[in-house]
Formats: sequence, C-alpha cells, structure tokens
Amino acid sequence: MPTRRTFLKRLGATGLVSLSGLPPALLARASLAAERHQRQGSGRSLVVIQLAGGNDGLNTVIPYGNDLYEKNRPGVRIGKDAVLKLNDELGLHPAMGAMKGLYDDGALAIVQGVGYPNPNRSHFRSTDIWQTASLDEERPDVGWLGRAMDEDDSEREGTLRAISLGFDRLPLTLVAHTANAPNVRDVDRYRLDLGGRDDADRTKRRRLMTELARPGSDSASDLDFVRRTSISAYDSADRLQSLVASYKPAADYPRNGLGQKLQLIAQIVAAEVGTEIFFVSLGGFDTHSQQAGAHTALLGELSSALGAFWSDLKGHDLEDRVVAMTFSEFGRRVKENGSLGTDHGAASQMFVLSAQPPAGIIGDHPSLSDLDDGDLKHHTDFRSVYQAMLDDWLGYPSQAILGGNYPRLALFS
Repeated sequence: MPTRRTFLKRLGATGLVSLSGLPPALLARASLAAERHQRQGSGRSLVVIQLAGGNDGLNTVIPYGNDLYEKNRPGVRIGKDAVLKLNDELGLHPAMGAMKGLYDDGALAIVQGVGYPNPNRSHFRSTDIWQTASLDEERPDVGWLGRAMDEDDSEREGTLRAISLGFDRLPLTLVAHTANAPNVRDVDRYRLDLGGRDDADRTKRRRLMTELARPGSDSASDLDFVRRTSISAYDSADRLQSLVASYKPAADYPRNGLGQKLQLIAQIVAAEVGTEIFFVSLGGFDTHSQQAGAHTALLGELSSALGAFWSDLKGHDLEDRVVAMTFSEFGRRVKENGSLGTDHGAASQMFVLSAQPPAGIIGDHPSLSDLDDGDLKHHTDFRSVYQAMLDDWLGYPSQAILGGNYPRLALFS
C-alpha cells in the first residue's frame, strides 16, 4: 500500500499529472456540484466586471444637456448629435449601442453618483477599497465576496463557488479565509492532463491513477482524501469539458477578450455546476492622454460583449439566473487636461444588467458645478450596491459581510 509520501511522489515528481488552471481539490468539488447545487445553492449567479484604470463616467453616461459639460471638455466631449440619448439630459457614448438596446429593453440599470467618502485617487488604494468594501487604513486580507463565501463555506462544500477569469493571480475580491476560488484563463484550463505519447499510453496512465486512488482500509484520512480527490478531479474535469463542449451559443460573441470571457461564463452557468460568482476585468481605462480613441474602443468592447452575453443567456432561458455588475476604482476629473485626456477623479456610475426590474436610471447625475476639488461628488455609497447584491440577489447576510448597513437601493423586484 503506498504511503502518502510515495503517492504524492508518484503523482508529482514523475510528472504523471499536470493540472491546468484548477487545483485537483476544486475539480473534485465540481464533480458533485450539480446535485449539491440543487439542494443548497440559490441557482443565481453574479458576474462582476472590473473596468480597471478608472473609467471616465462623464464620457460614458453623458450629461449632454448641461452646458458645463461642453465648457469643461472642449477637446474630449462627445457631441450632442452623437450621444445615444436616454432622456433630455443624459445619453450613452455612441460606442455603446448594444447597451443602449439593453437599456431600452428594460434590462440595464445605471446607478449614478457612486463612490465613497474621502475618495482616494490612487489606483492601488482605491481598487483595494472597492475589492474589500473597507475604508480601513489597514487593508483587510480578504475580499468582500471572499467573506461572503466564508459565511457558509461548510454548508456549501462541494460546489465550485466562484471563478475569476484572465488574471495572473486571484483578485482580492475573491480571497477568503476558508473558501476556495480558482483563477483560470479559458475553457482549456478545465482539463486534467495525464500526458502520454498516445491514446494507449494515456489509458495506461488513467488505469494507474485509478489504482492509486483506490482507498485502503489502513489509509490515513489525508492520504485517502488525496486518493479520492485525484480520480474525482479527472472525472469532474471530463464532465466540465463535456458540458462546455456541447454548449451552443445563442449569440455571436465579439472576438475580443471580454466577449470570450463572458461566453465561457455563459457556458459554465449552463453547465449548472453551482458557480455563484464570476469575476472578470477589462483594463485600459487610465486615459490621461488622447482619450477619445482608446475610450471608444473600450466602451465598444464592453457594450458588444454584454449585448452578446445577454442575448446568449436569453436564448437558453438563463437570464433570470444571472446579474452582471460593473465597477471602476474611480471616475475622472470634470475638466479635461492639456493632453486631450482626463485625470483621476472620484464618483462615477455602475451598470447593473438584470432581468429583475427596476432598470433605468437610478439616482440623480452628480452636479457639474458643486464639485469636490474639481471632481464629481458621490451621493450613493458603492456598498449600497454590494448590499443589494448580497441581500436581494445572492441571499448572503450583508451586514456581517460589509460590517454595517447602508442606504437601501431597490435594484431588484
């Protein structure tokens, strides 16, 4: 009977198994996820999209009816005739046609004037604040959604609770004390690679893994867990690969990074493995110079990807199970700079994509005359949005997770 030392040595040191993207323990959890999800999970998922770099909210949701907008931005402003009008005062950037369609269909909410007290204009510090939902000087070592998963990790053990896509390491948002969340880049990462020269060699290796994974009566609990995990990981990886491979998108996704990530998320949602939280990022929003072209491209990528994602979900009758939410670490200053760009600011907006009304514009647009050192003032704490996601969508206790209560936002019917 192999010992723990020899078992791990045979698996690892010989190169028998290499795992792409997901640790074996997490893949093993996924093998039971569907049936446990029926018992324990809410059936709902939250997709969080970070607009990294500080999105210029004023050129995203544009106060085209306000003369101060044109006065402060003679070089980077979007002309009134180009704006995709939402009402007599506000409109979307012209690159956001798909999101305008979502708004018209009642699927898109725009939460205006979002921020936090005493805003910090450092990318790193402000990102930490948004990802931990904490303004404490000493940064928490876990994220707000990591704390959410910790709340009932023992009760939902066996499900692949959360996944981040496309990061070099797990984002702070999903870092938890006890719960685990993998970071993967694409569907090919859901694969346990046994190596081998040909099919016969791979079959031989699979037999060896099965033999190694067979528990013995005298095996220690940790060794027995590793044995069971190794074979369950292979089975669950096969299952995920099969489910994802059989998925037929109901929409044509744009061939860009965010579009591919959202397509993978739709596939995982359809696979019903109990994943509740997805975290992705679209970077490049730090538009200090020559903003127009880069910002147009980024908003176009966001809009086209979200439009395809929602059409795909609707085509598979999954739209009632998914909410998508955007955030950025800060907005930009009201007045443009001397390089046809904008500098770090404060308040901005958040988008919420949902089949649960109310949609539309939530809250007033911040004043362009009553500013905070040249920046928009927030009137909605971002933690009010998080609170709605936790309490009203995912069913987690927001007060324990966020450390307090915030003004309620009615984002869901």
